[in-house]
Amino acid sequence: MGEEVVKHSVHTLVFRSLKRSHDMFVYDEGKMPPADDKSLRTKMDVKAFDQYGPVLDIPDMQQPELSHSHIVEELDPVDELKQGEFDMGRAGVTVEGSHPYPSEPGVQLSEESALVALPSERSVNATLEEFRQTQLKAPEGSSVSDIHRAARLQERINPNRKNNRSIVSVQSGKQLMDRIRAHTAPKPQWHPPWKLYRVISGHTGWVRCMALDVSNQWFCTGSNDRMIKIWDLATGTLKLTLTGHVSTVRGVAVSPRHPYLFSCGEDKTVKCWDLEYNKVVRHYHGHLSACYGLDLHPAIDVLVTCGRDATARVWDIRSNACIHTLTGHTNTVADVKCQAAEPQVITGSHDTTIRIWDLAAGKSRATLTNHKKSVRSLVFHPKLYMFASASPDNIKQWKCPEGNFIQNLTGHNRIINSLAINQDNVLVSGGDDGSLTFWDWKTGYLFQRIHSPVQPGSLESEAGIYSCGFDMSGSRLITTDADKTIKVYKEDETATEETHPVVWKPEIMKSKSY
Repeated sequence: MGEEVVKHSVHTLVFRSLKRSHDMFVYDEGKMPPADDKSLRTKMDVKAFDQYGPVLDIPDMQQPELSHSHIVEELDPVDELKQGEFDMGRAGVTVEGSHPYPSEPGVQLSEESALVALPSERSVNATLEEFRQTQLKAPEGSSVSDIHRAARLQERINPNRKNNRSIVSVQSGKQLMDRIRAHTAPKPQWHPPWKLYRVISGHTGWVRCMALDVSNQWFCTGSNDRMIKIWDLATGTLKLTLTGHVSTVRGVAVSPRHPYLFSCGEDKTVKCWDLEYNKVVRHYHGHLSACYGLDLHPAIDVLVTCGRDATARVWDIRSNACIHTLTGHTNTVADVKCQAAEPQVITGSHDTTIRIWDLAAGKSRATLTNHKKSVRSLVFHPKLYMFASASPDNIKQWKCPEGNFIQNLTGHNRIINSLAINQDNVLVSGGDDGSLTFWDWKTGYLFQRIHSPVQPGSLESEAGIYSCGFDMSGSRLITTDADKTIKVYKEDETATEETHPVVWKPEIMKSKSY
C-alpha cells in the first residue's frame, strides 16, 4: 500500500522555497561582481567631461617648466626646420678622411670611413634657451601676435588637444563679462506724476471696458448695464448710448479704417455697429460661452475674439465667416492682442500661459509658461518690438517675435485687470483693488502708486479698475472702475525733477530666467 501524501499549506510551501533559494546563494552573499575596467574608465571620462569640460584641455600660455628634450621630441621635422632646431640623430654630415666631399664623382662613402660631425652642445643649449624665452612665455604687455604665436606652439607641441577648447575658454570668459555687465542697472528716466482731474458718471453698473477713436475726439465704454456709451473726450459729456446686448458688455473696439464699432459680451455674441446709422449691421456667431475680449488687426479686415470657451476665433469682418478657431488653451482666454508684425496675434489665459499664434496657419507658434498665475491682460509697445503681460505674481516684458523673456516688474501684487502704455515709456497697471501703478518701461522702475477714490455712496470694495488706456497723445489716462464711473488722469504740470525726484536705489540685478 503506497504512502499517503502529506499536504502542506501554501505558507509552508512558500517558506520552504525561500529557504532553498537562500541556501543556494548564501555563499555569494555580500560579494560584489567583478569590476569592469573599461566601464569604470568610461564612467570617469564622462564625469570629468561633465564637470570640467570647458576647462579640461585649455592650453597653458606659460610653461616655463617644459624641458628641452620634450620640445625636441614633440616638434615635427617641418617645424624644426622653420624654428632652427637640431635633431641629434639627423643633423650629422658624412665626410671621408679630412676632405668634406668625395674626391671624385662616383666615389661612394663607406660606413667605416664616414665621420659624423655634430653641432656643439653649447650652441644647441643656447638655441633652445633663446627659443624657449621668446616663444613659450607670454609676459605682461605681450602683443596679440605673441600670444597667438605661443598658442600655435602649444598646438605643435601637443597636436592631440582639441582646438575648440581654447574657443570655449574665450566664450566662457565673454559670458562671464556679460554677466558682470548685466549686474549694473541703468538709471530710470524721470516721468512727471499723474493726478485725477475728472470723474464721469452715467453707467448704472460696473464699467468693464473702453476704447478710443483714432481721431482722439471721443471714446466708448461698455458696462454691466448692457449698454455701450460714447463720450466726448474733451468735455466728458455723453454723446450716444447703444443698446442691443442682453448681458454684460466685456469688450469694445473701434475700427481705425471703417465707421464701425465692435463689441462682445457675456451673451456669447459679437456685434458690429455702424456708427453712421447707430445700429447693428453684423453678428458673429460661434463662441460657446461668454466672450471676454476682442481686438482688431491694424492692417487687414480681421477681428479676433476670445472667451470662456478656452478659444480665440478669427473673423472676417466683411463676410461674418470664422476663418480660424485658435485652440490650445485649457482655461478661459482673458485677453487677445493684434499687431501688423509677427506675432500678429497673442493671447493670455487663466491657464497661466501666453500663446503666440501664426495667423496664416491658425496654429500656435510658441507657448510662454513663465507666469505662475492667470494672465488677464496684454499690451504691445507702440514703438519697441516688445509686449508686456500682467499676472498677480508680476508683470513680465517679452521681446518679439519669439517671445524671449526680458525682465520682471515686481511690486503690484494684486489681480491686474488691465495694462496700458504710451509713447513716453510709461506703463500703467490697474488692479482689482483700485490701485494704479506707474512704471518706467525700460528699467522697470515703479515711480508712482495711487489708489482710485470711490464714488460717494459706493462701497470700498467697489474700487476695482477693469480697464485703462491712454489717448492718442499719451497725455491723458482713462480708467473704467467698479464704482460705475470713468476716471480721467493727466500729468501734473507743476511737477519737476526737484519737487518729485527719482528715488532710485540701484541693487545687484539677479538674472532670472522665469
